[in-house]
Amino acid sequence: MKVDRRRILDTALELLNEVGVDALSTRAIAQRLGVQQPALYWHFKNKRALLEAMNGEILARAHEARVPREGEAWQDFVRRNARSFRAALLSYRDGARVHAGTEADPGDLAHVEAQARFLVQAGFTPAAAMQTFVAVSRYVVGCVLEEQASPIEGSIQQTQLDEAAQAYPVLAEGIAHYRDVGHAGLFERGLDLMVRGAEAELSA
Repeated sequence: MKVDRRRILDTALELLNEVGVDALSTRAIAQRLGVQQPALYWHFKNKRALLEAMNGEILARAHEARVPREGEAWQDFVRRNARSFRAALLSYRDGARVHAGTEADPGDLAHVEAQARFLVQAGFTPAAAMQTFVAVSRYVVGCVLEEQASPIEGSIQQTQLDEAAQAYPVLAEGIAHYRDVGHAGLFERGLDLMVRGAEAELSA
């Protein structure tokens, strides 16, 4: 049976959600498709190339806030873009690990140019605009990596840590807040700090 690039990507993403990135293999994808493994190499020369394409597909499907809206404040766009990127990575099991280490797709450079131009129009230099987006992007990936690797809420590890922290009042209060706001709350706090830091640098 002949397979095309679209069917391979659809199947790869389906398997990713089932088994995770470590167990994902071209052999498993070929078996699911009912073809021989070499058939996949017509489209993807190795697993790294497949992961690059899967990352592009994840972003195409779920990353909706890629360009600024007319009249939008740059701070609002940076936040909206980061939230959308986070949601896209969280939409698939191990999404952050699939993304980590990838380069921007040349086909997406129009979006990147629009983002950078938007910040330049707000007063950033091109270098500062790129540094801001790279820093925020890496922050998002790091947050999602931690979130997707975290123990299940209420796990033995969490319980043991919370109990041990009771001997340290400042730490105990901090951990209680950490548990209360969750991953989304912590992400928003860090994102706000980054945006405010960029504001301060720009005004200086």
